[in-house]
Amino acid sequence: MSDSLSGKTVFITGASRGIGRAIALRCARDGAKIVIGAKSVEAHPRLPGTIFSVADEVQAAGGEALAIALDIRDENAVRDAVAEAVARFGGLDILVNNASAISLTGTLQTPMRRFDLMQQVNARGTFVCAQACIPYLLEATNPHILTLSPPLNLDPRWFSPHLSYTMSKYGMSLCTLGLAEEFRERGIAVNSLWPRTTILTSAVETFFPEAIRGSRTPEIMADAAHYVLTRDSRSLTGRFLIDDEVLREAGVHDFSPYAVNADEPLVPDLFLD
Repeated sequence: MSDSLSGKTVFITGASRGIGRAIALRCARDGAKIVIGAKSVEAHPRLPGTIFSVADEVQAAGGEALAIALDIRDENAVRDAVAEAVARFGGLDILVNNASAISLTGTLQTPMRRFDLMQQVNARGTFVCAQACIPYLLEATNPHILTLSPPLNLDPRWFSPHLSYTMSKYGMSLCTLGLAEEFRERGIAVNSLWPRTTILTSAVETFFPEAIRGSRTPEIMADAAHYVLTRDSRSLTGRFLIDDEVLREAGVHDFSPYAVNADEPLVPDLFLD
């Protein structure tokens, strides 16, 4: 398999900022065709980045871009967006399920509207996007679905502080588990990718401000995703991958360039022992 994504069409949800944006730009450097699906069409004072600003960055990096205003809770909008992407680029090779909602609240502190939002965006949204993309992925030569969700760790300590969030993220991971086996014989790779440490994103700035200096940059996830997405889809599927383990396999041994502050101890991410 080629180590390049040149000419591949990559559909990325939640790609207007953070890890989704970083993956888009990494793929664009190969000359990939990037579909930027997200809700952000106007800049927010606290959350920089829109689908249009990322589209400009993708093109500047050497890729092609299609910006689509998309709320993945709307299954008809998802299907229309996928159809638009296929019509524009002639097919679909990769789906990256990056969009996610977060609320690290206990049971009594979680309004049902927040519970519903996380279930609809995280677990249901991942399923909806996969369902819409799979008919086209089945026609691709090396199709991949990559979902940004954690290994399934049933230690109760990951449930008690934020049950609703954990349920929704594990719902994404269950999609990986099931889809990988369902489509193994038909050649679609389905994997999850999760960071070893906190990643400097708006979510960390909001929920873990104390972890900012001990975080890594989104580029470590982007580089790990790129390595996964260039593997043979029939040889790597059904895995719950960790970013630095993936890069170590790729021959990377110095992770200091990814550190926000190389002098600070790294802060482990959720769900990892």
